[in-house]
Amino acid sequence: MNMQFRSGAQQDSASAIKTAIADCDIHPARATPSELYPFLAKRWHEHLATYGKHAYQGMMEGPPYPKAQPNASRRDAYPPKGGPQGSSLSFMQKQLLDPHNVALGVLNPLNTGQGIRNHDLSAALATAINDWQIEKWTSKDSRLKGSIVVENEDGPTAAAEIRKRAGDRNFVQVLLLSRNVEPLGQRRYWPIYEAAQEAGLPVGVHAFGFGGNPITASGWPSYYIEEMVGHSQCQQTALASIVLEGVLEKFPKLKMVMIEAGFGWAPSLAWRLDKVWAKLRSEVPHVKRPPSEYIKDNIWWTTQPMEDPERREHLFQVIEWVGWDKLLFATDYPHWDFDEPSRVLRPGVSDANREAFYLGNAKKLYGV
Repeated sequence: MNMQFRSGAQQDSASAIKTAIADCDIHPARATPSELYPFLAKRWHEHLATYGKHAYQGMMEGPPYPKAQPNASRRDAYPPKGGPQGSSLSFMQKQLLDPHNVALGVLNPLNTGQGIRNHDLSAALATAINDWQIEKWTSKDSRLKGSIVVENEDGPTAAAEIRKRAGDRNFVQVLLLSRNVEPLGQRRYWPIYEAAQEAGLPVGVHAFGFGGNPITASGWPSYYIEEMVGHSQCQQTALASIVLEGVLEKFPKLKMVMIEAGFGWAPSLAWRLDKVWAKLRSEVPHVKRPPSEYIKDNIWWTTQPMEDPERREHLFQVIEWVGWDKLLFATDYPHWDFDEPSRVLRPGVSDANREAFYLGNAKKLYGV
């Protein structure tokens, strides 16, 4: 569901949210390229000025396909005092948090340094991003909680960052991306899962990533629409790898959140995995249960982009399979495909499921 733009940050009475909600996918931005410098050692200031970032693929900064709005963001999301969309706390409060009665907002920073070939620089940027989240956002608005950004291609270093932040109430999850150097079930990422389970923190897997590979299995697509639709393909690949490599068997208390790739594909993926696993389970003896059981037990889903079939009963059937208790409402603010809270959930939902959908599930998962 796309945002219906209005003048300024005004909301009409029909769209006002009277009950508190959680928004589990908010993208904060840096007002200037050097905003992280106070959190970085001077050597990295000089390094960035001299060498820049050496990414796994060239499209590290900005969107890989041109769009009508910069940074995939809403036209009305520019802060009045300047800066890119999502870079002003006061404007975010005025445009998102206050009018939509957001009681819990989970920050998922992008363009953080995940996907840089220089692992030392990537680790330094991850630490700086985490300090920046506290300094600029979570310490100034108690509704906001951060995600621990890690140097995702260096498992031990990532695990150390997670353990460093464990118990810090400014953070509620660990953040990974879906497109990495290898599928997310590979052993190089297991130290991340071990540390997250140890800390009792969910691992969020957000769409996008800079592992150096195209979003398709055979090359780069021609159009932005292919890139957008392809996020669900990448999430399916990541989830299949996580299940079949035995991550959820090895770390049974690990909770994972699939972010910004929809959820309507979950039943069909699980059915196909179960069918093939029944015939080929001897190849993966470490996967001791049908794949669908791991998915139902250990996976949560953010709702944006919300599925929108013509018949509402089809949506409800998918949700019944996924579980009303496994959905986390998200807007994707300030991006152009923002899901407005009052217009997302169709009529015919019980009060209990509606409350869980908008707030209860997030509070329970994140311990807030």
